[in-house]
Amino acid sequence: MKPFHLILILLMLLPLGCNPSPTTDGTTNSATTDGTTNSATSSASTATRVVALTPITADIIYRLDSTKLVGMTSSRLLDNNEALQDITRVSKGRTQPNLEKIVALEPDLVIGAVGFHDQVLDKLQSLDIEMITTKLDSWRSLEELTRTLATTIKADPEPLLENYQQCLPAQTSPQQTSTLVLVSRQPLLSPNKNSWAGDLLTQFGAANLVADLQGKSPIQGYVTLSPEKVLESNPEVLILVNVEGQNLDEFKSEPFWKELKAVQNDRVYVLDYYGFVNSGSIDAIAQACKQLQEIYGTK
Repeated sequence: MKPFHLILILLMLLPLGCNPSPTTDGTTNSATTDGTTNSATSSASTATRVVALTPITADIIYRLDSTKLVGMTSSRLLDNNEALQDITRVSKGRTQPNLEKIVALEPDLVIGAVGFHDQVLDKLQSLDIEMITTKLDSWRSLEELTRTLATTIKADPEPLLENYQQCLPAQTSPQQTSTLVLVSRQPLLSPNKNSWAGDLLTQFGAANLVADLQGKSPIQGYVTLSPEKVLESNPEVLILVNVEGQNLDEFKSEPFWKELKAVQNDRVYVLDYYGFVNSGSIDAIAQACKQLQEIYGTK
């Protein structure tokens, strides 16, 4: 694999696996897997001018109260939404946000991803701008983040939370269908249970074969597998992730490919990076859930 490609994969996964930075004065609020928040948000005045540095938080804020979102990141997930055309873009893709643009918007709240936006958030903190940092690695963390943001802007989260529930099966079947997810080929990265993708598999009753594995992967929530380990796992379902710049056909050149039950039984599926590995947007999540329902026959 070209070094640039490996770096790209690591950058795309980085915001999903970092640990929250410690707060120094209580102004940074971290919404993590257990929904932990500090008292700064609950005691602060209502935020009326919000800048969201990730697509999912921009999407959530806009759906909770469209009048509160004044700045957001540019993303293919939301840029075609005509309702968002007039919202100022303060960053694009994997580039760092433009601090001057953010400050010019005079926000009273900025929302960023733990790890990826630490540098710009530190600078904003020195300007006494309220911040929330996010880490989405489970369905529960999505719900808790939505409640936190709704509280911060004084909106009702229930309609959106009900929308989320429509994406999930009414009943989770026993984990019977052995499943392996490969996010990249070199290295062979697979999500365990401590990741957004791993938690989604659990929601749909899939038996993630690496759920409990821990490894030396640089990304928390992911393990690096050897070709021998992939062949040993021999899943009934194999899910490949469509990551920008990755040619999925190259997996077919791996020595284990034709030996896998999933390949022999035509149970190889492709899911998009956004929605399945990175939450991305609410519509992206819904699309990933729809595909998982089709794969596992859940309703």
